[in-house]
Amino acid sequence: MRKVLLSTVLAIALVVPVTATDATIVGDYVESRTADVYAGPCHSNSEVNLAGQEAIMVWRVSEGSWEGVSLKGLSVMAVIKARATLGDPFANPLPARSLLVVDNRASKSQQQALVQLARSMGGDLLDNVVAVESAELKLEMDRASQTVSLQAGDFATLNTRALAKKDLMCGGTEEVALLPLISIPDAAPAFTVRHEFRGKGLDSTWSSPSRRSAFIGTFAQ
Repeated sequence: MRKVLLSTVLAIALVVPVTATDATIVGDYVESRTADVYAGPCHSNSEVNLAGQEAIMVWRVSEGSWEGVSLKGLSVMAVIKARATLGDPFANPLPARSLLVVDNRASKSQQQALVQLARSMGGDLLDNVVAVESAELKLEMDRASQTVSLQAGDFATLNTRALAKKDLMCGGTEEVALLPLISIPDAAPAFTVRHEFRGKGLDSTWSSPSRRSAFIGTFAQ
């Protein structure tokens, strides 16, 4: 039986946690995958190597700068297509291909800083960026209710809600089966109502709704 062990997590994109008081940039973070991240073994084992190679990651800066460039209020999204189930410690998801979408309100220098922020936090998963696009990133997030509403131009749509009892499928044995793609100290799993990628550049589009496949939290760097 495959089981994700904390001590054997892949060095996919994990970074050393930084507290908000030490950070130069902080904000909100959300990710959604094409496999359940919160599940019991009766379900998660069945998805390994069959799902979960794709993900959307979004950073929204609430305060701070990156290399001297203020990014307050701006967002950046990374869309990932990996070669194996993301988070599976028994398979290598690399090399992965990714597409970055930066906030169209950002200046040229801010767009460059947003790209560097995402690549720094995304680690190896964002080593192979096939394209950088600009679009309107409409993101509403309420961490208390675990609700997210993201519309990224014509590229992607993401909606989440809090997990509920009706979402349990393995007799209440559910747990975090796949860890977040980056280190976020307050990560909480959420239910993905809608998760769509319609963009070009990754030779793949997808729709992965109605899954326990999201994490919501904050980041600090």
